[in-house]
Amino acid sequence: MEIKKTAMAGTLESSDVQIMLSQGSDGITFDLVSDVAKQFDDAIKATITAVLALYGVDNAEVKVVDKGALDMVIKARAMTAVQRALDLADEPNWEVM
Repeated sequence: MEIKKTAMAGTLESSDVQIMLSQGSDGITFDLVSDVAKQFDDAIKATITAVLALYGVDNAEVKVVDKGALDMVIKARAMTAVQRALDLADEPNWEVM
């Protein structure tokens, strides 16, 4: 699926993550800011990439500001951002949960 509009989910509070998705043209590209990037950079990207794959998103620019979020929080924020970006917020895809 193709991203229809730029969308964001999450906050900049401690233990949360803010994810912004916008239309891309060269696969999935990441701009990741995190205090724990050395340890969890790959895991954060893998979680978000998996959510994008569930929705069939192949091209996206992903901006992430992580404040120590757990994996389940990252997944939930990514799902919300994707649904908003695909304009599916009123019709959530429950199968991907």
